[in-house]
Amino acid sequence: MDINAQNKEKYLEDLKNWLCEIESAPLEEMGAFFRKRLPEYEARMTKFWGEDYKQFARAVPQSAKRILDLGCGTGLELDALYNLRTDISVIGIDLSPDMLDALMKKHGDKDLTLLCGSYFAVPFPGAFDAVISFESLHHFSREKKLGLYRRICEALRPGGVFLNGDYMVESEEEERVLMDECARLRKEQGIPEDVFVHFDTPLAVDAEIELLKHAGFACVEKLWRQGNTTLLRAVR
Repeated sequence: MDINAQNKEKYLEDLKNWLCEIESAPLEEMGAFFRKRLPEYEARMTKFWGEDYKQFARAVPQSAKRILDLGCGTGLELDALYNLRTDISVIGIDLSPDMLDALMKKHGDKDLTLLCGSYFAVPFPGAFDAVISFESLHHFSREKKLGLYRRICEALRPGGVFLNGDYMVESEEEERVLMDECARLRKEQGIPEDVFVHFDTPLAVDAEIELLKHAGFACVEKLWRQGNTTLLRAVR
């Protein structure tokens, strides 16, 4: 066995051990999870991804004027984007009304429309120059994402871009371990598949790229990867 295979095997074993430690913890419904953590949410997120938000904002094309933000939360990526420019019209979608309230308190003076609901169900109103999402999509299966990516592609103008900055793993083995554990916990706790829960099930980087291509994007590229956060740009 080569050293890379040994390292992968050890990582997967460590991952399984960590999952065993948390196996008794109840899964939390997504909206309730973020509502409970709202008081410390921004401090925690900026501690880990403060510079990533800035780098993410710089990747939004200057030509993009109409922007859709999926899983906008309290708008940390928009904070960074508004620091660079204010000549944009933004529609943000998020499950948490509490987070949307916090976002509107910060940026109610901007051309900003907020929609409360699941971005799998809320219609995307009109054509956009860019669709953005940061640290939101790593809770969903390949099947769910493929349908969403097709909707995103259709919502973009020709030449428009989708920027997805998210937690992604290196291999399908990691992906499968996390997906299997989430499925096991759902079954044990009697949680239906259509209920969104907060449990990380990131896909592998290559899998994300292939899904975006399959969804109809003409060009997909990895702009950067820092730790386990990756920024992908997909062009319609």
